[in-house]
Amino acid sequence: MTLSCPLCRHRAAQFYYRDKFRSYYQCNNCELVFVPAEYHLTPVEEHAYYNLHENSMEDEGYRRFLSRCAKPLLKELSVTSVGLDFGCGPAPLLARILEEQGHKVELFDCYYFPERRVQEKSYDFIVATEVVEHLSAPGDELSALWARLRVGGVLALMTKLVISRERFASWHYIRDPTHISFFCVETFQWLSRKLGAELHFADSDVIFLKKSGIDPE
Repeated sequence: MTLSCPLCRHRAAQFYYRDKFRSYYQCNNCELVFVPAEYHLTPVEEHAYYNLHENSMEDEGYRRFLSRCAKPLLKELSVTSVGLDFGCGPAPLLARILEEQGHKVELFDCYYFPERRVQEKSYDFIVATEVVEHLSAPGDELSALWARLRVGGVLALMTKLVISRERFASWHYIRDPTHISFFCVETFQWLSRKLGAELHFADSDVIFLKKSGIDPE
């Protein structure tokens, strides 16, 4: 089977792992691990699965989780920055946390806040927490977000990273059927070069890509 990587479009993916539900392949170029399209849920199935999540705007545990992204991001932002919470879900608590500190945050989620006009604006920052692992075409989506980011702005991502093939086999993250794209450190290094971004790991699974204005390689 010859598969194109959904991130870099390189046509040299190799078999990585198989469980009893689906197969996984890894790109030889950017090292993204991904699930072939034949195993993807339909939009209706995906939406139904998301509706099972129990995140709440009042959940202190959820606030602590999102603060792992919010706290280092706040240090990067100037006063009254304008941002986008991409893939915010039905409970956009991260947007509230940032707004509590004086920033303006617009919302987009294809199921819960499907206002397409927000994706035509420019922003000082864009956050996407626990989003990129759900994307069937992460290369297209991330490029589109990057185009909406102003010079000096930050694209803040939160996703758990592939460590090794051995740990992947027992990783809880792959048990979620909506998780189809799995990044590792090397994948983000590749992405930062492609975008001409300054890469910073703010935490083990919190990744900042800063738009420097330098042309990419």
